[in-house]
Amino acid sequence: MSLGCAKNLVDSEVMLGELRREGYSLTNNADEADVVIVNTCGFIDKAKEESIDAILEMAELKKQGKVEKVIVSGCLSQRYHEEMAAEMPEVDLFLGINHVGQIRDFMDDLRARENRDAHPDWRPDFLYDASFDRVLTTPSHSAYVKISEGCDHVCSFCIIPGLRGKHRSRSIDDIVAEVTHLGEQGVKEVNLVAQDSTYYGRDLGYKDGLAQLLEALAQVPHIAWVRVHYMYPYQVSDRLLEVMRTYPKLCSYLDMPLQHCDREMLSAMRRGSGRAQLEKFLQRIRDGVPGATLRSSFIVGFPGEDERAFQELCDFVTQQRFDYIGVFTYSLEEGTTAHPLGDPIPPEVKEERKAQLLAIQKEVSRDKLTHNLGKTFDVLVEGVHPETELLLRGRHQGQAPEVDGEVFITEGTWRPGDIIPVNIEETFDYDMAGRVIGGMDV
Repeated sequence: MSLGCAKNLVDSEVMLGELRREGYSLTNNADEADVVIVNTCGFIDKAKEESIDAILEMAELKKQGKVEKVIVSGCLSQRYHEEMAAEMPEVDLFLGINHVGQIRDFMDDLRARENRDAHPDWRPDFLYDASFDRVLTTPSHSAYVKISEGCDHVCSFCIIPGLRGKHRSRSIDDIVAEVTHLGEQGVKEVNLVAQDSTYYGRDLGYKDGLAQLLEALAQVPHIAWVRVHYMYPYQVSDRLLEVMRTYPKLCSYLDMPLQHCDREMLSAMRRGSGRAQLEKFLQRIRDGVPGATLRSSFIVGFPGEDERAFQELCDFVTQQRFDYIGVFTYSLEEGTTAHPLGDPIPPEVKEERKAQLLAIQKEVSRDKLTHNLGKTFDVLVEGVHPETELLLRGRHQGQAPEVDGEVFITEGTWRPGDIIPVNIEETFDYDMAGRVIGGMDV
């Protein structure tokens, strides 16, 4: 069971690949498994609760005799392994970030003896490379590729540097090797993920490392789209914008978590800057990559966010007309520099602010999409719509998997992974619908 972000999903896929290489059989049905691995998220309260619920669900299957062993890995285990080991004796082994590449050894040892105390190394310094096997759990035409691990930023609300360690990058050659292999397997779309993609390569001495990497990936055969996630806003260079503008297979898609726009809030979050600087920055991106899709995320309810600061954020989102945003309510996390500030804003106020900001974005999105009527987009077919077999569903370059809108295809029998031109005939809040006007070879 893989919980949390796409970066955690890559870790799960690496563990699955290593176990398959060792000869273990894999199943999606826990009732059929001898061993269940729950790869947890420990970022915010809701993610922690989801992880705990999943662990308890698997522990109940063990109690019923349906599974033999339960292993807990990932961020929550990395963060609270001692406390969880004391409170969850039904879990056979807790593993952390550093143990992803060692899963075969831990599994063999666990099944060979009854010993919960494996004394693993909890330093978060693991970084997978192209030599590791992976089992893709995404659709066969789409994959995530982690280009770096860890983070060197000091955002006051974030526990990630403590969980994932210092920033460390894979080499360009290694990433190109993995993406080449994925393309040979039939993957058409690669989504690059990291804690901060724009920081990529600094530890290796690369200048404009992300731009260099994207130029190299633009030459990889079989891959149709390369999309970048999680860019730190102030580090998007002119060179990076030029590269994104130059190569058609590089999606004109910038996913930049801004977190807020109010200067006082950003200062308290240790993000620096303010609304005026952000506006100039966003305009530079729009000038550098005309028509680019812009996604961001924001935190509401951070300590000290009064009504004035929140209304400034609402005005900013209204003015900037992002294509997509995510909104998170502030979660008080021990071990962060913001923890001493407490959590003074009531949960119901946080939820109201989240709903208000999302309502603003909904109106923005609905209006922006109407301007696509009559336009044609190349769409990556995902498959039959889950609610009706009369529609296919897909995404264009400006729509990332799972988090953004979709394009509904009203006719044709196209296969998942096909890329086809669709003329838009109807738009909704976040989705569009249209007819196929031909095919496209990749």
